Amino acid sequence: MRIDIWSDVVCPWCYIGKTNLDAALAQIDGAEDVDVVFRSFVLDPSAPAEPVSAVDHLAAKYGGGRAQALEMMRQVTTVAAGVGLEYHLEDSLTGQTLDAHRILHLARQEGVQAEVASGLFAAHFTEGRSLFDHDSLTQIGHDAGLPEEQIRAVLNSDAFTADVVADLEQARAYGISGVPFFVFDGRYAVAGAQPREVMAQALTRAAQDSGAV
Repeated sequence: MRIDIWSDVVCPWCYIGKTNLDAALAQIDGAEDVDVVFRSFVLDPSAPAEPVSAVDHLAAKYGGGRAQALEMMRQVTTVAAGVGLEYHLEDSLTGQTLDAHRILHLARQEGVQAEVASGLFAAHFTEGRSLFDHDSLTQIGHDAGLPEEQIRAVLNSDAFTADVVADLEQARAYGISGVPFFVFDGRYAVAGAQPREVMAQALTRAAQDSGAV
């Protein structure tokens, strides 16, 4: 079975959704044979090239001011805590995520995409590390199992940009307007950070239809 996940590395609901999927996978036999593929999605194409305060950017984007932005962050932090994640959002940065997505494609090629995805999410939401400069991305990727020289070679070129664009085009073809978005074996879609039970139902249905169970 293959599960394609459209997500963005600065999307707090994507980390929650991934965690719920991981929990559902841990409950089924044969989880080691499930191929989970992270696909690129740019949640906020208007995000600045130079990283800025996530609170300020959220306040400007939705027009509710810092108080409303901070309340939104508190709400998602509470949901994250419910699935065992520790978020520190008030001092986080946001910006363009193309380079991080390119590193995820490199990680897919090298067989460590799940590890790098987890590293990027944890770095951004829990550890307060930057996803927006080459040195930080290189260290995060290296910590997750990628050779440093490979990461720097990608970041200093346009490698995997076409793959990111292809993912975005496929997202448009599917009509994806928000993430996370999960596609199970090309048959069933689950939109949003659904609970573990919903993920488990989708896994069971896809496995039954593919003849895996």
